[in-house]
Order: sequence, then C-alpha cells, then structure tokens
Amino acid sequence: MTTWIDIGTLADIPQRGARTVQIEGEKEIAVFRTGDDHVFALVNECPHKKGPLSQGIVHGHSVACPLHNWNIALRTGEAQGNDEGCTPTIAVRMEGERILIARPAVMQVAA
Repeated sequence: MTTWIDIGTLADIPQRGARTVQIEGEKEIAVFRTGDDHVFALVNECPHKKGPLSQGIVHGHSVACPLHNWNIALRTGEAQGNDEGCTPTIAVRMEGERILIARPAVMQVAA
C-alpha cells in the first residue's frame, strides 16, 4: 500500500520550474512542472556529480543539470544522449490541483 504525501498545488510550482521537498530522514526531492503541466518527482541529485537538479532548466520532459548540463528524463530519471546513469524517481499523482508524492520508501529506479 502506497502512502501519499500532499505537497501543495500545481500553482505552487512555476511552469518549467521546480520546488524541493524535504522529508525527514530522506534525500531531498525535486518536484518539476513542465510547460504542458505534467508533474514529475526525482531525488534532487544528478547521477553524474550529484548536482541539484531542481536548479536546472526544464525543457520538454527533461531537466538539464546546472553543473555539467547532463539532460535527465523526468519520467524515468535516466541520463539522455551519450551520458549514463539514473536518478531515482518518485511516484506522483494529482487529485484535482493537489500534488501528492509517494513516500520515498516506495521510490522506483527506472529499469
């Protein structure tokens, strides 16, 4: 059974932007809103050098790491192009305008 955490509304995150969520005892989570209002959540660390993905530029359904410009797919957490690595993803669901994320204990790493 998944435990969901209400983290706010869609309006709390700017389009093509992010906000972070800290859950006690867990790694910081970055929650992204794309230009077409899809919402994704990842651990806030690039798989390359642990750069803060929440500070990157969101384009399409990807984010560019602010440290070395690695592109990370928001849906899967996988590095794109010639880069290799994966950031853990967190399940997200919407209830109306409310954003809910799964407790990190049920995080999924893209296969």
